[in-house]
Amino acid sequence: MARTVTVRTAAATAKPRVINMTDLGADPDDLQSLVRMLVTSNEVDLEGLIGTTSCWKPTQSASNMANLLNPRLDAYGQVLTNLQKHAEGYPSLAYLQSISKLGQTGYGMADVGAGKDSAGSEMIIAAVDRDDPRPVWVNVWGGGNTLAQALWKVNNTRSPTEVDQFVDKLRVYDILGQDDAGAWMTKNFPDLLYIRAKNMVYSWQPSDSWLDSNVQNHGPLGAQYPDRKYATEGDTPAFLYQMPNGLTDTEHVDWGSWGGRLDPGEKAGVRGMSCGGRLGNEPSFDPYHMYSDASEGGSSINRWSAGIHNDFAARMDWTTAGSHSGANHHPIAVVEGDTTKEVLEISAPAGSSVSLSAAGSSDPDGDALAYSWDFYDEPSSYNGAVTIQNSTSAAPTVHVPSNAGGKTLHMVLTLRDNGSPNLYSYRRVVINVN
Repeated sequence: MARTVTVRTAAATAKPRVINMTDLGADPDDLQSLVRMLVTSNEVDLEGLIGTTSCWKPTQSASNMANLLNPRLDAYGQVLTNLQKHAEGYPSLAYLQSISKLGQTGYGMADVGAGKDSAGSEMIIAAVDRDDPRPVWVNVWGGGNTLAQALWKVNNTRSPTEVDQFVDKLRVYDILGQDDAGAWMTKNFPDLLYIRAKNMVYSWQPSDSWLDSNVQNHGPLGAQYPDRKYATEGDTPAFLYQMPNGLTDTEHVDWGSWGGRLDPGEKAGVRGMSCGGRLGNEPSFDPYHMYSDASEGGSSINRWSAGIHNDFAARMDWTTAGSHSGANHHPIAVVEGDTTKEVLEISAPAGSSVSLSAAGSSDPDGDALAYSWDFYDEPSSYNGAVTIQNSTSAAPTVHVPSNAGGKTLHMVLTLRDNGSPNLYSYRRVVINVN
């Protein structure tokens, strides 16, 4: 059948712009996430790494940040040459050092206001102001008051139109809510796209033994991945959400990705962690609204866990493999001739059959490829079964249900190689049924 294939994003090869804020020293899991972030830093334009406070780390200092951050950055510098043999885009050590800044040194909204600008809050303002049309994602691994300070200053020094333009370029992924800044920000800037992930952040983690074998025993950077004290890598879903792997459209929070799936509508009064009573004033900001976990909760990340784990294992292999042939690399998924990682859209009549093609997909190591096409029902507006003929081939046929008019069907290609570890790539095709 004749149909038009549309790539959703005009700048199909653009990387996401990302700033990560971390309450270094509150829990070893931030240091764990930092190691993973460093080996995936080629996938995004990383524009800031900010040390912050949280309810579990109510004060922060330059010396604490240096003691915890510098050894990880130095280890990254030791393995950078190897990483660059396996993938393009890894930032230099000097660049990462230049974007590592201290944010607010005190806790919550008590450390926001006149005279409280920090190097971190100023860096956020500069990033958003940069002449770049792409939005800036600020990931909140701890407290959010450094971002709140940036917004406070902009709100108090610019016109309402300029404030709206600033907020329009911001996106936030907040892990659990660890100070009262999130409630303040969403109350005062209701148009801010703000995600607060809750229970799903603990749903997907690898075992301690897996980490010992695949991460911690891999060279100088692996040695900087600490044992867990509580949960493992609770902050990682924030930056996995922006990782471009063929699944992601960050503007659609309900579409699902390695960073989880959120309800399509904002929720009122999404409370942060109990924090020993430190967040008791959040209700004073009611009503405030945020995006939060979808109905399937943790399974929205866990469904991708094999791909997430193996990606990390392969990247840690890259840190120790001095040649391209010494490690595995991701297959390249091509759908309908499109070689980007963007979501495709197709229009089709109800009751029709849609032939899709992954011809041209390849593996840089010459590995054999396995194809799997699935109907991703949770983000689809159609509720019901969808039949996919030849679903394990490069050329499946989707039978659009006759009662699906006006609905969407999200089809996902999972492309897996047979290297070690198996690596996964994805492509999403949204069928708009007319």
